[in-house]
Amino acid sequence: MIQTKTIHTIVGARPQFIKAAALSRAIAADVRFDERIIHTGQHYDANMSDVFFDGLGIPAPAHRLEFGGLSHGEMTGRMIEALEGIFKAEQPDAVLIYGDTNSTLAGAIAAVKLHIPVIHVEAGLRSFNMRMPEEINRVLADRVSALLLCPTHQAVENLASEGVTDGVHMVGDVMHDATLHAIEMTRDRKALRETLGLDGPYAVCTLHRAENTDDTDRFNRVLDFLEAEAAKRPVVLPLHPRTKGVMERIGRKPEGVTLIDPLDYFELAELMAGSELVLTDSGGLQKEAYFHRVPCITIRDETEWVETIKAGWNRLWTQDDWATPRRDIPEYGDGHAAALCVDVIADYLLS
Repeated sequence: MIQTKTIHTIVGARPQFIKAAALSRAIAADVRFDERIIHTGQHYDANMSDVFFDGLGIPAPAHRLEFGGLSHGEMTGRMIEALEGIFKAEQPDAVLIYGDTNSTLAGAIAAVKLHIPVIHVEAGLRSFNMRMPEEINRVLADRVSALLLCPTHQAVENLASEGVTDGVHMVGDVMHDATLHAIEMTRDRKALRETLGLDGPYAVCTLHRAENTDDTDRFNRVLDFLEAEAAKRPVVLPLHPRTKGVMERIGRKPEGVTLIDPLDYFELAELMAGSELVLTDSGGLQKEAYFHRVPCITIRDETEWVETIKAGWNRLWTQDDWATPRRDIPEYGDGHAAALCVDVIADYLLS
């Protein structure tokens, strides 16, 4: 008789939906595992959440919580309380978390206090900026994880420098798996570009990080930067609810930038595939740009994805130009990182 282990997967934001799509497919193909997805509701807008589940084919959540739109402390605390109740009732064999959001931290804390092993996908990343909520979340989540599945050699080295070596595995980047799938699914799609009238060079932008939106002076500098880029070629900005709210509050929209509603994963992939530049403060989109072989400018003062900078595909907005010559980043893997993750999880839970 096959021994089945139950894994509770915690998701709550766009990058986690995308990574979960790749890894959940691999988990579903292995009869030794039963995965139950818990959606924290951190991204509460339907355009920021439901479209990703529908478009990516992620199994419907076993539990859907509603904790979006709160302060960091209130959101994380209420998530911990709710997740603890679910874990106590269902007794999973492991809890799987992704990345660096409040959902990530809440899942880690709720699980480890109940002595449930935590599996952290995308472990070991560091921006070394502890003013960023994401940096706090990823550092704390790593500290309590039993399995740390790292996307890069630098991530492994970061953990070693902090004295963390047990349970650390270099598996590559599951985002690469997901992006290769998206590229194949959108190879011949042009409808959105035609609707937006993008028949020449253009750039795609995303903007949502608290470090950019919560400081009005900085936000205005970011808008100045986008206007300067828009003077060179059209810039399309799918508008995150937080960013939309700030623009409305300060009464400013960037001139020359086309503002549109949030896009589903494949629509954004279609836009990126045809673009000549990506502008973003997202962590995941920096890599997606590389996987699409499109140069990226990161609207932050540092990045945890240092490989993209060194390889010449990405630069910070504070830098004058990209490193040259551009080169590939083989450590991100060959599109089979999710299968490697499942192998590591199986060795841990079933040995």
